[in-house]
Amino acid sequence: MTTQTYLVGGAVRDKLLGLKSTDQDWLIFGETPQSLEAKGYKKVGSDFSVFLHPKNNQEYALPRGEKQTLNEDLGLRDISINAMAMDQKGHIIDPFHGQKDLQQRVLRHLDYFEQDPIRVLRICRFVAKLAPFHFKIAPETQLLIKRMGQNGVLNQLTPERVWQEIVKAMATPRPRLFFEALRECGVLKIILPEIEALYGMPQPIQHHPEIDTGLHCMLVLDQICDITTDPRTRFSALCHDLGKATTDFDILPSHFGHELRGADIVSTLCKRLNAPKDWFELSYMVAKYHTDCHQIITHKTTTVIRKFKEMGLFRKPQDLIPFVSCCLADSRGRTGLESKAYPQAEIFTQYFQAASDVITKDLAQFPSQQIPQKLHLRRLKAVRKIKSQLNLN
Repeated sequence: MTTQTYLVGGAVRDKLLGLKSTDQDWLIFGETPQSLEAKGYKKVGSDFSVFLHPKNNQEYALPRGEKQTLNEDLGLRDISINAMAMDQKGHIIDPFHGQKDLQQRVLRHLDYFEQDPIRVLRICRFVAKLAPFHFKIAPETQLLIKRMGQNGVLNQLTPERVWQEIVKAMATPRPRLFFEALRECGVLKIILPEIEALYGMPQPIQHHPEIDTGLHCMLVLDQICDITTDPRTRFSALCHDLGKATTDFDILPSHFGHELRGADIVSTLCKRLNAPKDWFELSYMVAKYHTDCHQIITHKTTTVIRKFKEMGLFRKPQDLIPFVSCCLADSRGRTGLESKAYPQAEIFTQYFQAASDVITKDLAQFPSQQIPQKLHLRRLKAVRKIKSQLNLN
């Protein structure tokens, strides 16, 4: 049998959309695992035979399972726009009308979509990934996803697979669309109930003209995406107000104490999803201390230093910029207040830099029990100097 090789999946989709594709996947017929390995290909993965090319390291896959034709293999994929192939002459093979759905900007499921529930998150992620093209999930696909949620299929997903999709979503042009698509399909409450719970919770209109906390959460996510492409920082901004979902209805629309409650919820969320420690630490810090940045102008110097210690910033100064960025996004993520000045970001940064830059080399000459107090006094002096320069005493 003659070897036939096809470019498949996302690379074909991106080529037709005029996008540069970083990954190119190939489907190869007329070979066996043994023949590929004999040619120097290296086997990877376990679900079906995937090999790395010996020279360019691109992925080459054999047909999945017992499917021995190109159309049958493409039919096992998730959505129509990912089920196209291109032969070596540049001809498009499109048995499921992916080109039509590309033109109409529709994300439509194929027959085997339900076999892997992670595809629910994946299709919602494509809404965010292809944000510049304004794709929508087909109505029949939305109904299928809702039914999958109601049938408990999504409960089969492992935390690791869910987390992987969240991380990928955070790296898309507009992560907000990922969460909104999950909600429109009725499954955000299953995947991330902590985010779903924010919707419908009111906030004081004088501070939050958008009122709804869920909407504020999405506005903040939009703002942090304008500030940074770092997925970890974006995730932390997303989680900053989770505590507002548990506010006692008797005190609404005020949310007194939401910071500490939010930090606890972040802890539970990150533990459930097996989030990396550094992601948890930053999101926990943002949830618990973001209002301290908002209030930095009125904080006493002793309070400022104490907060820096509690936040662990002296231990992890690299988290200063991500933290302040989240606070800035929180301030900007309010309807009509997107351009309001936020001097707290610069003040917080200057205070910390001053406290961090104090001279410590000579402290070794003092008894060890005296060093913490002397270091504390030097930090107080440094911050007070900045306060004086900014006329904030």
